[in-house]
Amino acid sequence: MRFSPEFIEEIRTRLPVSEVVGRRVRLKKAGREWRGLSPFNAEKTPSFYVNDGKMAWFDFSSGKNGNIFDFVMATEGLTFPEAVERLAGEAGLALPQRTVESVEHERKRAGLHEVLEKAAQFFEKRLSGREGAKARAYLTERGISAASQATFRIGYAPAERHALRDHLASLDADVETMIEAGLLVHGDDVKVPYDRFRDRVMFPICDRSGRVIAFGGRALEKGVPAKYLNSPEGTLFHKGALLYNHHQARKPAMDRGAVIAVEGYVDVVAVTAVGFPNVVATCGTALTPDQCELLWKMSEQPTLCFDGDAAGRRAAFKAVETALPLIGPNRSLRFAFLPDGQDPDDLARAGGATAVAEVLDKAKPLVDVLWLRETEGHSIDTPEQRAGLEHRLQEIVRGIGDDSLRRHYAVAMKERLAALLGTNRRQPAGRQAAAGTGARPAFMAGGRRQPFPPPLRGYRGASLPPLSDSITRSPAFARAALPQREALILALILSHPHLLERHFDEIESLDLTNAEAAKLRDAIVHLAGEELHDAGTLRHALERHGLDTVRQHVEAAADRLPHWHLREDAAEIDAEHVLQQALTLHQKMQALHKHLRAAERALADDASEMNFARLRDVQSRLSALGGMEATVEGFGTSSGRPEPEI
Repeated sequence: MRFSPEFIEEIRTRLPVSEVVGRRVRLKKAGREWRGLSPFNAEKTPSFYVNDGKMAWFDFSSGKNGNIFDFVMATEGLTFPEAVERLAGEAGLALPQRTVESVEHERKRAGLHEVLEKAAQFFEKRLSGREGAKARAYLTERGISAASQATFRIGYAPAERHALRDHLASLDADVETMIEAGLLVHGDDVKVPYDRFRDRVMFPICDRSGRVIAFGGRALEKGVPAKYLNSPEGTLFHKGALLYNHHQARKPAMDRGAVIAVEGYVDVVAVTAVGFPNVVATCGTALTPDQCELLWKMSEQPTLCFDGDAAGRRAAFKAVETALPLIGPNRSLRFAFLPDGQDPDDLARAGGATAVAEVLDKAKPLVDVLWLRETEGHSIDTPEQRAGLEHRLQEIVRGIGDDSLRRHYAVAMKERLAALLGTNRRQPAGRQAAAGTGARPAFMAGGRRQPFPPPLRGYRGASLPPLSDSITRSPAFARAALPQREALILALILSHPHLLERHFDEIESLDLTNAEAAKLRDAIVHLAGEELHDAGTLRHALERHGLDTVRQHVEAAADRLPHWHLREDAAEIDAEHVLQQALTLHQKMQALHKHLRAAERALADDASEMNFARLRDVQSRLSALGGMEATVEGFGTSSGRPEPEI
């Protein structure tokens, strides 16, 4: 059976290489790639690599490489059609039926691709000719170099009504194909179809394979009804399901682990020119779910760039609404707001790479923009208004599809709501500045500086009760006390080793305060490549590495914690939930302590109301977080759990 290129590409897009290979090879994350032992040769040192961005695998021990079809053929002895059939089923795609209609459909698509490619070549040639002088002057004024024009295949559509039509007709293209390709305007009231794009700078829009499927045209004359005009949607072009420059940005985005999304074609050209080739644009639409999926295939946290004005904020808020039901532990968005009155093109031309990098570095996480959307411009002076805010936040959180992320968003919204309304636990009475009332901070009351609020206990201070004399005298624990969260995390991995595979990156990068606990963690990470079937297997492996005493100390410390999930017979799904919460709390505490130190330094340098408010905000968030427990009552089954409440 012959399969169309579109069908093959759709399978490759739906199935990451790591997912297909991972069914036969135990893969471990290695930077932006995956690494494992060769399935073709016996080896002890991994030399088999998978790169989802390149949609390929590489086996340096055997010299083999390829895509998902090659891997299935090489490991299972299948023919190419059999491999396609097998992977199509896994991708949820029905095999195309070879009928007269399907053959005609493929022929028709091929004809559309051909006529669109010829149109792109025509526009490119006209830009470089005599009649393209005005367009070249416009591009020069916008700072678009000849090199950028060539990279993006920018062209010019002449002002004549039939210039493109007559050119394509001379190359044996029929009018019906030109109409279906969106190149001609036709209708009952149009006697002779004419060129859709006239006197415009032309930007070819390509699919993921780099084939031209549509155009965007920028008018050169003022007063034209449509400043930017896109091809109409048709057989090839569905603007909400693709990204401009996707075919060129995909590889640099995967190499850098980041992708930038802007709104306009010229923005893409300008930002690319100053050193950011990992940039794409929505094709004249608000962000769609399909575009989110495309962005997440390039980066776990794409950065969306918006103007800093009211319209830019509205666009950002709309993107938040689109993305919230789709986000997950490794699927979110960041939002970069440009200086008011500037778009990415202006920023890149005026400030170059430095200015663009500064804006990207200040990008806000989705949770911040969500909070901004729900609080900016909203009064909370009355109980009804405060209840309304709380109700809105609860409804929003319930719309998040991923269970674990929904719980963490509920916690985050609860913390912020408490800080905003002045209801944080452990907050001394009379120290709150009334939210929204414009009251002066308490430490400036009466024009005199009051004593600073007492330091709050945070993560590093939350250690276990004193250990036994035999343990406290042990050199292994002499350098630092063992915080309870660190004991909990390590003990959960010791009793449920399979959790290490699903949370490897988080465990590997965990910042532990106890030196011997860190040594134990490093050993566990090192053992990840071995077959750790159960807790007993892991204990024996640690014993072989001379770390059994440290392991016993950690488990003894964890025995003091009221977590039944530490038992080996506890349901792994429940243990994983506790681990996820512990890891998140650990990371948030560390981040907040950094913010606290920065706020203290800022207040020491400048004892302003703003710096004091910043300090109080960080302290209140630490206080709220410090009182949280990783255990959630009522677990033991995987269904029927209550929704998190704010």
